[in-house]
Amino acid sequence: MIVDTHVHVWEIDPPKYPVGPTAPNWTSLPDEPGTADELLEEMDLHNVDWSVLVQTSWSTWDNGYIADSVERFPDRFIGHGLIDPQDPNNAEQVRYWIKDRGLVGFRFHPMYYSDEKILITEQNKPMWEEIAAVEAVIQFHLRAEHADQIAIIAQQYPQLILILDHMGYPQVEEEKSLFQPIVDLAKYKNIYFKLSDVAGRSSEEFPFTDVHSFIRKLLSAFGSERTVWGTGFPGHHRTKHNWLTLADELRLIQEGLPFLTSQDKDNILGGTAATIWDL
Repeated sequence: MIVDTHVHVWEIDPPKYPVGPTAPNWTSLPDEPGTADELLEEMDLHNVDWSVLVQTSWSTWDNGYIADSVERFPDRFIGHGLIDPQDPNNAEQVRYWIKDRGLVGFRFHPMYYSDEKILITEQNKPMWEEIAAVEAVIQFHLRAEHADQIAIIAQQYPQLILILDHMGYPQVEEEKSLFQPIVDLAKYKNIYFKLSDVAGRSSEEFPFTDVHSFIRKLLSAFGSERTVWGTGFPGHHRTKHNWLTLADELRLIQEGLPFLTSQDKDNILGGTAATIWDL
């Protein structure tokens, strides 16, 4: 089984599917849709069984297109939306998107809120209690300086599965010790990491060997049984937004990381995800 745990799809069809940034410092907007249908065609071409649809930062807090896509293709898509961490009624939003619209998880972006520890504010306690009650799977867009917030959530809600997107953004030009807070999160057994955006972390060509030491360190700490794989955008949007093609994303795991065992590859490409989302 192959499961892509990180694909952004969107439609431009206001008012049904509005477009407008969610992040306080977001400035870019799409000039064309990137649809679930385009993704499904590409998945079939490359034998990808499932994709986790992750709401984009440019598609507002309305996760309607993700929910509608999951409803259309319930045997191929899993839905993860966005919840506004500054909305005092966000616990209600959690209930709505999970219970009424069929999503199974959410993504948070602590790196967009540099002035406060947004995930662990007093206001957000009801939100986390509701997330725990519905057992949503949570992804985090973060850097090492946000690891302390994830550690607190992991301790308070050990039943929740928490995933660190894009390996926690290792920086090849910085001291490796600055990345250690991400690695240290492995001590919490409910935290997983996503092997994704390797090309974006690298200053080299495929297979991006300057990032391999970070990948090996994360795998040593988490194990491949707590590692998932994700890519980015559907179809032609991958190269348009400077991501690898889906073929090269698969080739990176299958051929480009020589330290991976066959079992590691099976876990990373789908086995771990199948356990997380009960596929």
